[in-house]
Amino acid sequence: MLADLKQSGTPISQKRVARLMASASLVGVTRRRRVKTTMRSLEAAPAPDLVKRSFQAETPNTLWVADITYVPTWSGFLYLSVVIDVFSRRVVGWAMETHLRTELVLQALDMAISQRRPAGVIHHSDQGTQYTSIAFGTRCREAGVRPSMGSVGDAYDNAMAESFFATLECELLDRRRFKTQAEARIAVFTFIESFYNPRRRHSGIGYLSPVAYEKQIFDPAARDPALVLAPVEVRPGSSDASFTTAVPADLDRRSTRGPLHSAGRDEKMVSAEQKDRPQGGAMPSDLTP
Repeated sequence: MLADLKQSGTPISQKRVARLMASASLVGVTRRRRVKTTMRSLEAAPAPDLVKRSFQAETPNTLWVADITYVPTWSGFLYLSVVIDVFSRRVVGWAMETHLRTELVLQALDMAISQRRPAGVIHHSDQGTQYTSIAFGTRCREAGVRPSMGSVGDAYDNAMAESFFATLECELLDRRRFKTQAEARIAVFTFIESFYNPRRRHSGIGYLSPVAYEKQIFDPAARDPALVLAPVEVRPGSSDASFTTAVPADLDRRSTRGPLHSAGRDEKMVSAEQKDRPQGGAMPSDLTP
């Protein structure tokens, strides 16, 4: 708008354009409609920031990040609440509802607690009314969860959750249009449980998926397949190999070749060949000059 006005020769500033557009209820076009999901309560006391933008965890269930976004459909908005384990980037809890009440974040938190059984995990979020509510604080105390909240209006204080929502928007929401809310629920469920957690690779965890990364860390067989092999008592070529006694292999009878039985025309040819063979047992073609 400002560039068009300047090109037409109209002397105007950027702030005046913004003021005139606001008075006329005009906004620039965006890929997604702006929906406010974070509403801060001025009366509630937020939890302290225990993370300080350090989204690192040496073990699972040490630090969780949580946030809320929206999913547009032809029949109205759905709201998605997620809980992500910073250790593996795995979505350990999520819930979808048609409202932004505290029950939404409680469902996601309960799912994460039931799946992971944490002890003293830090739950980091923004200062939305859902997270500063009495019901949410009570549930955290009952489960031994330590709430943590970033500053107001700063997306970097919850960057990992925002990164997941950017991935969801880019790889799912921008590519599809949902006619019904049931269709959107199925699509989000499939994206999280069938793609993001088990298959979606992340550069921060060695280009592995969250499920594969956790399995590699805690399952030695997955990290080194050779560990599942049986130990070898004597290696070929070692000094002890010459003193071992050769044991005939016990092969599967189905895999061994049976005796050759001739039949029909082949049997006649074999008998004729034996008749023509000299008494010494060697054929004339076998004799060297």
